[in-house]
Amino acid sequence: MDALGMPSADPVADTAGLAVLVRRLAGRGVVVLSGAGLSTESGIPDYRGETGSRRRAAPMTYQEFTGSAAARQRYWARSHVGWRSIAGAEPNAGHRAVEQLRRSGHVAAVITQNVDGLHRAAGTRTAVELHGGLHRVVCLACRRTSPRTELDRRLEELNGGFRDGPALVNPDGDAELTQPLVDDFQVADCAVCGGVLKPDVVFFGESVPRPRVQRCFELVDAAQALVVLGSSLTVMSGLRFVRRAARAGTPVVIVNQGATRGDELAEARVGLPLGAVLTEAARRVRAGAGPANLRACR
Repeated sequence: MDALGMPSADPVADTAGLAVLVRRLAGRGVVVLSGAGLSTESGIPDYRGETGSRRRAAPMTYQEFTGSAAARQRYWARSHVGWRSIAGAEPNAGHRAVEQLRRSGHVAAVITQNVDGLHRAAGTRTAVELHGGLHRVVCLACRRTSPRTELDRRLEELNGGFRDGPALVNPDGDAELTQPLVDDFQVADCAVCGGVLKPDVVFFGESVPRPRVQRCFELVDAAQALVVLGSSLTVMSGLRFVRRAARAGTPVVIVNQGATRGDELAEARVGLPLGAVLTEAARRVRAGAGPANLRACR
């Protein structure tokens, strides 16, 4: 058993890693970088962890979406079904602990690779959504953004009863449907100009807007420590921030169930469920980490 009373492959390493995490949080100025693993306890599967939905279906690419009306029909049919799971998800103990630590001044900023909006729902309205958010829709012609709830209502009017029945849902809200169901789906265009609507998220093959990346670099450069939560760091979109922090000598702590591409750059790593780890870390930080406790964490 580990320090939290949970089974662990390496309880000594996890206990030491938790101590380092608490020490870094107690020092304030921490920037959090979160990934899909933080949301699994809210019922949203991750891409590559134990729920591994990436193994079930390839994601939509930007080139497919913009180049094919059939691809857009497939995307919106699947997303219309999957949106119910994303919209109904609630922040879990991990999201709430991060928000508590932000309010207390120990977490200076949050960068999330997730598009589920759960940090925002937990109260972290200043979180930088690196890959955008499913709760917004953008028109590729007039660039108007609108709430996803507005589009959801229009799609329901066009496709009444379409969402009945179970479906497997991926982290980006993409559900798995049979082709005959997709073929019957009616897509809604922009209500203002009739242009193509796209979720306000960064698809595979699409670049994160440069100003957003620059903002994240600035946050990482100003951080006293970078804490990675629930990300395998498989894609460069998140790994680049870990590498930047490491090059600058900024401590990196990783909390993730499974190996990551940033493990060799981390000062410490904790391989336990995030909700329990973050709740315990927040409790210890609130209890106060005086000089004696800080020495014990070294």
